[in-house]
Amino acid sequence: MTLIVTLLNSAYLHGSCCRHKVLQPLLGPLFSDSVSKLYSSYRRPGSQPEKKPSWQNTDLSFKKSIDVLKTQLGMLKKETKDYLTGPGGHSFSQYLLEQTRVLWEFRSQEDLNKWVISSDVEIGGKSEVYLKLSRNNQGALLYGTLNTEVPRDGETKYSGYCSMRAKPPVGSFARKKYYDWSNFNSLYLRVRGDGRPWMVNIYTDPYFSHQKDDLYNYFMFTRGGPYWEEIKIPFSKFFLSSRGRVQDDQHPLWLDKASFLWALSISTLGFTIGDKVDGPFQLEIDFIGLLNDRAHTEDFAYEIYEKNPRV
Repeated sequence: MTLIVTLLNSAYLHGSCCRHKVLQPLLGPLFSDSVSKLYSSYRRPGSQPEKKPSWQNTDLSFKKSIDVLKTQLGMLKKETKDYLTGPGGHSFSQYLLEQTRVLWEFRSQEDLNKWVISSDVEIGGKSEVYLKLSRNNQGALLYGTLNTEVPRDGETKYSGYCSMRAKPPVGSFARKKYYDWSNFNSLYLRVRGDGRPWMVNIYTDPYFSHQKDDLYNYFMFTRGGPYWEEIKIPFSKFFLSSRGRVQDDQHPLWLDKASFLWALSISTLGFTIGDKVDGPFQLEIDFIGLLNDRAHTEDFAYEIYEKNPRV
């Protein structure tokens, strides 16, 4: 316990620039919520910055530290066992012959807790969004009301969006984990909507800070009505955007857990509605999975320009 207090005091004296580097490797699981706030770059116009460091609000206890350590060691044991077995905990023969894989399904409250919902309320908007289990616990129901009224803060120009995003996978001792979808070429969903269009977003975790807002997007059109629909979106159709703007320099989505610096490894997936139409909306999701479509042979659907063409 004395060691922990010493680390906290030394980190505070060295300033906020290096505080994360001291605390995160050793006390990552205890400070996961606080560190995420420290890395947040958005602050509402007119709001005052926090004067008290977030980590000072954390309640440290020896019993809690021991419980967290046991949990993390259990996760590390499972990860080691899966790694020795094969990719994703499956044998290599099963992995190579895999045609489909269900990533997320919604059958309990525990499945819903793996997702986070947000709206323009974060920037002063008036849209509302909710997430609950659908009838007979056979899916997730995302519903709410879209409101495009712009906040009167003098800075915000656009408003009117609601989103749902899966929590990024985390390994033992708060290590970042990434998805390996290299064995598949399409995203496969079973949904039931109200006829409104949605944006499917694939989030990446880049190495360079100027790429932190990069997203891969594609549209998902629902037809409405009482019937379920199965939607297949090839990964070759996803286009690169940053802060809502389609980028001129397009390149395919990296589906594997790339190890080189400039690669954008997949961290999570989400849905956004922002069609500028005020009113209620709803989207019911049965499952989200992956598909290896042998008939789809397209590598990338968009033109790739050479930056320095030869004359």
